[in-house]
Amino acid sequence: MESKSSGRRKFLKNSAALIGAAAAGVRPASGQAPAPDMDMPDLDALISYGQRSPFVKSKRISVMERMSPDEFGMTFHVLSPIQDSVGIITPSSLHYVSTHRGSYVPNIDPQEHRLLIHGMVDRPLIFTVDELKRFPFVTRALFLECLGNRAKPAHKTVQETHGLTSCSEWTGVPLSLLLKEAGVQNGAAFIVAEGAESVKGTTSIPFGKAMDDCLIAYGQNGEALRPHQGFPIRLLVPGFEGMHNVKYLRRIKVVEKDYMTYNDYGHIVPDARVAALTRQIGPKSVITYPSGEQKLSGPGYYEITGLAWSGFGVIRNVEISTDGGQTWKLAELRTPSYAMAHTRFAFPWTWDGKECVIMSRCTDELGSRQPTRAESAKYWNKPDDSSFRTPGADNTVLPWRIASDGSVHNGLA
Repeated sequence: MESKSSGRRKFLKNSAALIGAAAAGVRPASGQAPAPDMDMPDLDALISYGQRSPFVKSKRISVMERMSPDEFGMTFHVLSPIQDSVGIITPSSLHYVSTHRGSYVPNIDPQEHRLLIHGMVDRPLIFTVDELKRFPFVTRALFLECLGNRAKPAHKTVQETHGLTSCSEWTGVPLSLLLKEAGVQNGAAFIVAEGAESVKGTTSIPFGKAMDDCLIAYGQNGEALRPHQGFPIRLLVPGFEGMHNVKYLRRIKVVEKDYMTYNDYGHIVPDARVAALTRQIGPKSVITYPSGEQKLSGPGYYEITGLAWSGFGVIRNVEISTDGGQTWKLAELRTPSYAMAHTRFAFPWTWDGKECVIMSRCTDELGSRQPTRAESAKYWNKPDDSSFRTPGADNTVLPWRIASDGSVHNGLA
């Protein structure tokens, strides 16, 4: 009995020491005390908002063509670290950023912000943010992608080739509800949406699209929009290139024709084939593991994984080639396939240790299949070389070359 009591006392004593260490923020690892120079967590910050592990290093980077912030303190393009992504949802803090040249991120008081709906309507309306939140809301997983999201031979990582896309769970009011509330008049063909940035960021959207699936979003991934994503409200136009998804939304005008707006200028082209590939995105996919500057440890089993999406609807299937496009095999869709959202795919693969080229291509619900770079060049009657630039949105297949030492490189280089 005495030995059992002694054992219990020793157990309770050790447990109390561990509880005390935990309360003090000390991490007992493998029976060792923390190193003297280990940073202690900011407990106030941890409680008020939370923080990730110091061992997680995922971060956004600027595009190589222009640093952000620049010498004027402005942000242009900031790339999401999709090589580290799991599932399909991009954390709000890692969502890619794209702002208009010459425009600062406005600091908007939501109590002062207003949304005006006017033009070809029976009842021009002005909404506060609180009034918008009283309408029936929806929550949808939707991707955003900048038209500048195109791979170049100089890019080394998938963050550089494809980091201008992200997928979030957005919450807001269907635009159709607000337009019905205003009473749209006959002959309405477009809406013109305007933001509160210094350059306004106006864009024209076909009226049919506005009434179909557009959202006035005030929430992202379970919390309020972040300033770089349009706080307090933004327009979401599912499947359309990023510039149409107006941030800091303050005005919607219902009009009878397509207007030449800030965003439309420079994007309107005379070639109808290019125009058809500009407004809506995809189908598109990319392998995120293994990808550029990652390394396989040696021959053996791996899971090739990545993301697929289409601005025209649901991803129907994804195919993988491990021999440079000579043969293709179906990958598994590891997440639900939502319309206009990222879809996670995976493919079980045993690497034999020899140099090879891996690629992915996807097909959407309309039957449209992602083209290889060679197929795109042939369509445009261009040579398939490093100088070829796919017109419109570039949704061509990106090859990754795996060397015999396991290192992974951009196959366009």
